[in-house]
Amino acid sequence: MTDSTSQKWSSGGEPDQACLIAPVVDLVFSRWTTPILWALHTYGRHRFVELERRIGTITPKVLTQRLRQLERDGLVVRTYHPEVPPRVEYEISELGRSLAPLFASLAQWSVNLDRVERARLDYDSRDRLPVRRA
Repeated sequence: MTDSTSQKWSSGGEPDQACLIAPVVDLVFSRWTTPILWALHTYGRHRFVELERRIGTITPKVLTQRLRQLERDGLVVRTYHPEVPPRVEYEISELGRSLAPLFASLAQWSVNLDRVERARLDYDSRDRLPVRRA
């Protein structure tokens, strides 16, 4: 770690700067962003309706908002084809593709989800001590 990086980790500065990955988490893991990026990375270029079908439960309004934000952030490229009817396609950008190792690591880690579920069940089945009231 460089001196400036270690200072950021230990200084406890501004709350939004307390963790160096917080802005990345906000950017990549906000609701619907991950499924959109995953779909575009895994399956390639999509038209709006194709992407909507692939993701499933997202509303058109929310998909539009997220795609606009991802385009603004440089993670998605929107291509407009002036045809009749007009055609618009979305694909992951080079910057978005740079997230591939992160997604690969998360996919590898997903083998632990059964352990998480067991931990939750164990936790939920434990007898709890009554809360002492003053």
